[in-house]
Amino acid sequence: MNQNYPKLFNPVTTIEFNRPEAGKTTLIIYDLLGQEVARLVDENLSPSRYSYDWNALELSSGIYIDKLSSNKITKSRKIVLLK
Repeated sequence: MNQNYPKLFNPVTTIEFNRPEAGKTTLIIYDLLGQEVARLVDENLSPSRYSYDWNALELSSGIYIDKLSSNKITKSRKIVLLK
């Protein structure tokens, strides 16, 4: 999973990742309380490079966590929304 761009964003950011093999994939955004605020992906994906935009227009400024899960791998990163 690559760093979202722009890193500090208002209100849209792009999240990119590569799938080396086919399988169930989820990409979920959480706030710092652990509550899900967006589910960008929840499906079986083929091997490829993927890009998803997250529009956080209705959310407040702050730090959010994106969590990418697929097969046996889970990766999380922080994302900063500045308004």
